[in-house]
Amino acid sequence: MGERIFLSSPHMSDEGYEMQYVKEAFDTNWIAPLGENVNQFEQELASKVGSKSAAALSSGTAAIHLALKAAGVGKGDIVFCPTLTFSATANPIIYQNAIPVFIDSDYETWNMCPKALEEAFEKYPNVKAVIVVHLYGLSADMDKIVEICKKYNAVLIEDAAESLGTYYKGKHTGTFGDFGIFSFNGNKIITTSGGGMLVSDNEEKIEKTRFWATQSRDAARHYQHSELGFNYRMSNIVAGIGRGQLKVLDNRVKKKNYIFEYYKRELGGLEGIEFMPSNEWNEPNYWLSSMTLSGKVRPLDIMEVLEKENIESRPIWKPMHKQPFFKKYDFVGTNVSENLFENGVCLPSDTKMTDSDLARVVEIIKGLWLK
Repeated sequence: MGERIFLSSPHMSDEGYEMQYVKEAFDTNWIAPLGENVNQFEQELASKVGSKSAAALSSGTAAIHLALKAAGVGKGDIVFCPTLTFSATANPIIYQNAIPVFIDSDYETWNMCPKALEEAFEKYPNVKAVIVVHLYGLSADMDKIVEICKKYNAVLIEDAAESLGTYYKGKHTGTFGDFGIFSFNGNKIITTSGGGMLVSDNEEKIEKTRFWATQSRDAARHYQHSELGFNYRMSNIVAGIGRGQLKVLDNRVKKKNYIFEYYKRELGGLEGIEFMPSNEWNEPNYWLSSMTLSGKVRPLDIMEVLEKENIESRPIWKPMHKQPFFKKYDFVGTNVSENLFENGVCLPSDTKMTDSDLARVVEIIKGLWLK
């Protein structure tokens, strides 16, 4: 059995940028809760993606939660959410005692289907907010989705947890909606070990989310709280790691693209394989190289044979409307997301992979077609 190959693991910079900022926090004794790293990380991330303001938070989930709260989502409100996503996209809807309605994907983007979204609005015209996800670093069809949300006066929240560094028509994902969120979880394209960021051009709203994220502590000498608060702020140490990681984001995107193109070149000719879609308006970060299978070889065959060789892979996300917790909520669409789940597999996409690692993965997978 060879050395372990991960799906997508943390990758610190060779230059040691992260430790420089962490050391600075130690040297100045700004360990927690906030400090200059937090302030600078917010400014640097906002500048990188082209947003006016940002709030550094404890997770991407926290960012979605506060975006929903800032959008005025409350008890009984309906929120549209893609069904093909991780549960962290949908869970904050429940935190706000709101009602999720799940929207199907399309094959052209693997993301929220604009036709299904329009159909959902016809069924539920008074929707407070829409969450759109950029799955695996592929951007959704944002022109159509933005147009539909404006038509129905719904707040648009972009879950760009998987798509930092992805462009839609030359503009960063996460900056088309009223709010955008990014994740720095350990498996993301850059990581702070854990953490997230909420961005928006509405600086007043971002300032309000910072207030909520620090326990809604009023400006008083004593501890006074006039609103419900949350312990959601990012620590100064974590933010220091983020500042260092941000310096190598472009290199990480290049490596993810290299990995995807390698797989596509070496495996794309095999019968029944189709890789995640490409569109002329999309510049993906290819966070996870993913493909679907329609022949005799099934996703489980690939995952099991890789697992035997100490190589990590995983299925495409299981749709939310098929999850035990969420199955009672409405779903609008056909069976696109289910087909992607049943036929899809995410290949190891770790940016530390060498050509030798990639060749090893490809050789093992090709072996299934020789049986």
